[in-house]
Amino acid sequence: MGKVRIDPFVFWTSLVVILGATILLVVNRTKAEPYLDSLMTSITYKMDWAFQSLTIGLFILLIWLAFGRYGKIKLGEGKPEFSNFSWGAMLFTAGMGTSIMYWSMIEPIYYFTGPPFGIEPKSNEAAEWAVTYGLFHWGISAWSLYAFPTVVIAYSYFVKKRPSLKMSVALSGALGKYADGWVAKLIDVLVIWSLVGGLGTSLGLGVPMMSAVIGEIFGLQQSLGLNVVIIVMITIIYSASAYLGLQKGIRRLSDFNVYLALAIAIFVFITGPTLFILTYFSNSFGLMIQNFAMLSFYTDPINNSGFPQGWTVFYWAWFAATAPFMGLFVAKISKGRTIRELITHVLLWGSIGGWIYFAVFGGYTMNLQLNNILPVADILNDQGGPAAIVEILKTLPLSAIVLPFFVFLGIIFLSTSLDSATYILSAIATKELKAEEDPARWHRMVWGALLAIIAISLLLIGGLRVIQTSAVIVSVPIFIIYLLLIVSLLRWLKQDFPKKD
Repeated sequence: MGKVRIDPFVFWTSLVVILGATILLVVNRTKAEPYLDSLMTSITYKMDWAFQSLTIGLFILLIWLAFGRYGKIKLGEGKPEFSNFSWGAMLFTAGMGTSIMYWSMIEPIYYFTGPPFGIEPKSNEAAEWAVTYGLFHWGISAWSLYAFPTVVIAYSYFVKKRPSLKMSVALSGALGKYADGWVAKLIDVLVIWSLVGGLGTSLGLGVPMMSAVIGEIFGLQQSLGLNVVIIVMITIIYSASAYLGLQKGIRRLSDFNVYLALAIAIFVFITGPTLFILTYFSNSFGLMIQNFAMLSFYTDPINNSGFPQGWTVFYWAWFAATAPFMGLFVAKISKGRTIRELITHVLLWGSIGGWIYFAVFGGYTMNLQLNNILPVADILNDQGGPAAIVEILKTLPLSAIVLPFFVFLGIIFLSTSLDSATYILSAIATKELKAEEDPARWHRMVWGALLAIIAISLLLIGGLRVIQTSAVIVSVPIFIIYLLLIVSLLRWLKQDFPKKD
């Protein structure tokens, strides 16, 4: 195996841009925050139609690719590198992180107290939509945003045999002669920034949640020190996993992660209100399927409630910002699959995992709220999400065991997102990476350390929210990248398979 060399321009420019932008945002936080917030609001209101059309358009395009004449195209020679379970586990854990643990409990309460369509808050109708909207946001549409870049990157890497895991290379079908110039380099730097911003969002949600639960277990006050300890623990796990590589590290940790995630979901399902969870999920799922087209295009232009912009469009922008990373990572682990397999597995594995969590944890939380067992909405309003999660978990039987288990799961979930991210950050900044090669180990460790330093420094000054907002703002150029990806893939398919037309 030859020596894996870094791409100096992408590596150093990314480091300088990320560190420079982080320092600037942190130093000027008081000025930057309102400006970035208004910019984000402007994006979600002015581009609502664009993100919604893109998301549903990608879903239609993916179904056409999977079940049309190109579905049987094989991505790389030989048998698949990973079993179906390990493959599914890696793509699910990379894409979800602790976000699904947090939002599956908290999101239905937000919809119950601030429902769409002018429904009265806390009414029975609001309760009917509470889990429905969660199933919609974390289902097929979200995973369509992840699946399409994956197909194009995998096609570029395995069929076109471009020995590089870079977004610019996957766009070469559209960029033509500009595929090797400064435009391509800027695209790769932008992808790295969007990835770091997206991870900032995962850490911004996950670390305070873990901290609140640990505080409850050990009777500790919430503190920056506790948050830093959690980040250091996560850094050690994901760095070790990324160091061991795809087969020995990332695959094993992802498998373990899925077993743990299923175990706690099964426990809550059995010990909680099982029948209510089943009937509530059936009803919510039916509502979502019946209204799928309406939810996909809902912008509320007359009443201007801001609900679709604040939730649906924000989510599509956030998923779009992190999608290049997902595309690069899932493409790398998908050798030997057909386009049909790749699309159907990404859409189904991802969606079913999200739906199970919303069915079980969303149903459990709403049962507490509706039957006045626990005033979740009041706790969320007065003390915030992490405190609400602690109180929800405390209502479970064997909560003395459930709380530490939940922390352990959260740390593993964050680690699986970050080990795959560390792997891909180093792959983007590597010149060439053949199918059987991993990025250099020291290179993976540099990105692992950098992510930890950024996370700790942002926590210390309370600047995680600024980075989260910047990740959504990055989704505007990423939107253009999606359009270029579509052009790139369709051109390649026409060139490589002309007889199929």
